[in-house]
Amino acid sequence: MACRISELVLDCADPERLAAFWSEVLGYVEIEREEDGSIAIGPPDAGFGGPQPTLVLSPSTAPRGGKLPLHLDVSATDRDQDAELERLLALGAVPADVGQTGTESWHVLADPEGNEFCLLRARVQPA
Repeated sequence: MACRISELVLDCADPERLAAFWSEVLGYVEIEREEDGSIAIGPPDAGFGGPQPTLVLSPSTAPRGGKLPLHLDVSATDRDQDAELERLLALGAVPADVGQTGTESWHVLADPEGNEFCLLRARVQPA
């Protein structure tokens, strides 16, 4: 037997804002709200345990120290990388510098709270 990633939990200052951002980026919907202010989002009609992991935005007041040790990579499903980059920037993503050379095939971006993620060149099939 093996494990599978079922949830990714991201501590953040404003779960509402990040849930809205990542829902638009990933085509996710709100699945659940917890009493502590956490918001779980995931693929429509799938919920927890579906083929794609859910994303839990968990409120935290702890200061963030530097670059995250883990980041998300995303790939467009229905357009090329340039068009997807424009869409992500319009949603509130911003370019981020983590030491890239400029020759990479991906774009490094940050969400509205500064969490880095990469937009890869390769397109993938929708789940």
